Amino acid sequence: MQTESENSALISSEKVAGTEVYNNAGEKLGSIEEIMLDKSSGAAQYAIMSFGGFLGMGSKYHPLPWSLLKYDTEKGGYVVNLDKRQLEGAPAYDETTSPEWSSDYGNSIFSYYGLRPL
Repeated sequence: MQTESENSALISSEKVAGTEVYNNAGEKLGSIEEIMLDKSSGAAQYAIMSFGGFLGMGSKYHPLPWSLLKYDTEKGGYVVNLDKRQLEGAPAYDETTSPEWSSDYGNSIFSYYGLRPL
């Protein structure tokens, strides 16, 4: 399905997947794999970012609270105030596992990034 149009405030979820993520220093950290939405409100809760690995193998998937991401039109990607060292210790999973998306797991993600859980 294609959207008729987008504007500066809206983007199709199809176009978010694959968008690169940078830190404030301009280093590429990874790319968005998918978005996790709240079933009740429809609000984006997490961007799942792939990080590390080589040619898509060995990547870790990091759920980033959506509020951490800021879109940068010049970069054509998202910017987060994180560095690679912070991501190495962050909640993550690999392609052979999947977390149980419980409130405890969500709280651990928000807590790691110094945010209050929703």
